[in-house]
Amino acid sequence: MSLSRIRRSCCSLVAFIAAIGLLSSNSLFARQSKDPPAKSDPPKSSKDKDREADLCVIHIEVTAGEKNVPVDSASVYVRFKEDPKSKSDKLVEMDLKTSAEGKVRVPYVPKGRILIQVIAEHWKTYGKWFDLTEDGQVFKIHLDPPHHWY
Repeated sequence: MSLSRIRRSCCSLVAFIAAIGLLSSNSLFARQSKDPPAKSDPPKSSKDKDREADLCVIHIEVTAGEKNVPVDSASVYVRFKEDPKSKSDKLVEMDLKTSAEGKVRVPYVPKGRILIQVIAEHWKTYGKWFDLTEDGQVFKIHLDPPHHWY
């Protein structure tokens, strides 16, 4: 067999395979469009709805120094009980970093008592318990300079 004949047969074979692929994908697409619509999620129970209603989004703004400069890349730890109604003392922790504006958005926090801790290089570490009562609450945190080491 000559080289040109082998090339032609290979090109013919590739074209044939591509044509079969196109035909099968078109028929597959046609079949998929005729399928019934997917089932929606099952209805949520009242317990799930109550739990979602208790979840909030909070905003934390971190500033420092006498000029209230926003603190970039400060570590923010938010701790809260997984289920505030339970008697368990087990805490869930979220670790976040502040933006260049010194702000953090924290989603999915249940209402109740939360602990906010902030650690930033060259500033004194901050930690305090807060009562979270409403969605979209803003916590403004001011960091002090560290104590002088002798």
